[in-house]
Amino acid sequence: MKIAIIKYNAGNIKSVSNALNRLNVEHSITDNPDEILAADKVIFPGVGEASTTMDYLGKKNLDLLIGGLKQPVLGICLGMQLMCRHSEEGDTTCLGIFDLPVKKFDTELKIPHMGWNSLADVKPPLMDASLEGQFVYFVHSYYVPVAEETAAVSHYGIPFSAALQKNNFYATQFHPEKSGSVGESILKNFLRS
Repeated sequence: MKIAIIKYNAGNIKSVSNALNRLNVEHSITDNPDEILAADKVIFPGVGEASTTMDYLGKKNLDLLIGGLKQPVLGICLGMQLMCRHSEEGDTTCLGIFDLPVKKFDTELKIPHMGWNSLADVKPPLMDASLEGQFVYFVHSYYVPVAEETAAVSHYGIPFSAALQKNNFYATQFHPEKSGSVGESILKNFLRS
């Protein structure tokens, strides 16, 4: 199985690569469109700022490529947000894979939301029943509201989408690569998808 991690100006590419190494999964880190298209599965990670990241993806023509991928794709954190329609961060038009907005937390709670929160209302195939109530690691100031495509819910002042799924596109707001054995099982579910 060939796994491609999309290389761009994202901060968590190395930790995603390390997580795949722990699972003994061969992978490449690439921004080469042919390599990405030829991969069996694609991971679109992200830690950073929405508008500058979309600019970078546009310059590399990765914005058009990602939305047209037919194999299973997993977006992580900013990767998930960029798969949505629009982000309030920098008033950014995103990839539009999920026809959903990304909103800034408007809460008395500390922003960014950073730490371990539980998952609820989990839906397969990315989230199996054993993940209900399990804790995963989040770092984010923006969120996707709960919607039809929501595959797991978490709470930080309000309920929000901890995971999304539509057709061959999967996404997590949390970092499976930093979420211990729970995150490992989610990555395994994706690799089996």
